[in-house]
Amino acid sequence: MSIDTARRVLGDATVAELEAGLRGTVVRPGDPSYDQARAVWNAAHDKHPALVVRCAGTADVIRAVEFARSEDLLVAVRGGAHSIAGFSTCDDGMVIDLSPMKGAVVDPVRRRIVAQAGLTWADFDHETQAFGLAVTGGLVSSTGISGFTLGGGVGWLLRRYGLASDNLTAAEVVTADGRVVRAAADEHPELFWALRGGGGNFGVVTSLEYRLHEVGPQVLGGLIFYPGAQARQVVTGWRELTADMPDELTTVVNLTTAPPVPFLPPEVHGTRVAVVAGLYAGTPEAGSPPWRRCAAWARRSPT
Repeated sequence: MSIDTARRVLGDATVAELEAGLRGTVVRPGDPSYDQARAVWNAAHDKHPALVVRCAGTADVIRAVEFARSEDLLVAVRGGAHSIAGFSTCDDGMVIDLSPMKGAVVDPVRRRIVAQAGLTWADFDHETQAFGLAVTGGLVSSTGISGFTLGGGVGWLLRRYGLASDNLTAAEVVTADGRVVRAAADEHPELFWALRGGGGNFGVVTSLEYRLHEVGPQVLGGLIFYPGAQARQVVTGWRELTADMPDELTTVVNLTTAPPVPFLPPEVHGTRVAVVAGLYAGTPEAGSPPWRRCAAWARRSPT
């Protein structure tokens, strides 16, 4: 179905009825904010949905799901819109945009947080670090918590505290028939199992509850850059280096293009590089020996 056909089927009166039942808003092709509302971080996915429903809460999600079902619309769900794979957008269907849903409640005694699905990891960490708590979050702080967690969740606290999904203790889910259920180990356990790394398509997750851990407010981390031509040596050396590293230290290797950052010489900007990045999730003082080993390895590696 083309966008024009979708717009003809979804007439103004039909969409107005949808919007009247929302606290949030509806964005359609032709609206001034449409191009911004449909965009995701990965510009390789240039989709044109018939509707973007910007939800203010769970009730709006229920209404959007019911409307999509009644109109036989394809649905994509957007959290932080990082969406490397493009799952948070679609052509001709409805995007249920959860990004306005940014509530969070931290229980520092139980070390738990209930976080709405529109939070990014920067939002999440802002709330939990007020209590010196954290959980495995995105390598990039602009990533949304929901898609990241539902896909597993590899981050800087991985080796010490596991995947983000390992720390998920419950989720509120709007199912395809518009029901709201709580998925946890003792409630809808099969759905809970699927949510912990299954990647989606089991409903619209509107909030997530996590187990938190004492982390910060200061941690030890850093980057080591090598020319891209040395990638083979870097990966081989990194593998050997990490064989007996403590669980508090998480490291990754990234083969990428050097960004235009001030700590790199201008002639390096835009060139291929191999980057070793790491974070020590213990105290900075305790992390000094592992980092000294990293530094020694960097000095003896090819330059």
